[in-house]
Amino acid sequence: VQLQACGGGLVQTGGSLRLSCAASGFSFDDYAIGWFRQAPGKEREFVAAIHRSGGVSYYAGSVKGRFTISRDNAKNTVYLQMNSLKPEDTAVYYCAASIQQLYSISYYYQSIKYDYWGQGTLVTVSS
Repeated sequence: VQLQACGGGLVQTGGSLRLSCAASGFSFDDYAIGWFRQAPGKEREFVAAIHRSGGVSYYAGSVKGRFTISRDNAKNTVYLQMNSLKPEDTAVYYCAASIQQLYSISYYYQSIKYDYWGQGTLVTVSS
């Protein structure tokens, strides 16, 4: 089982980045996928999640309207388009897979509900 996150980098405030999470070793289209992030000295926090069909998605309030999660099941890949980036978006971003598909953002907020995790990709937003 592998989740490979990539696409991080250094960007200026107001800029954009697109993260990708490529999955292998499990039935990707049976899993909801979430993105989390962890800034230095802070706890890991939920960013966004998407149901296995791609028809339902959830966002943390801090990124809603700026970030968009999507998936391509044919490519076993989930994307996180990040626009209007702010310095407070600086963090290591992780993707994770959850077998459960619930209509509950509170469920997907909980990192413990995810079965598989990727290794993370660093996003740095300069002011």
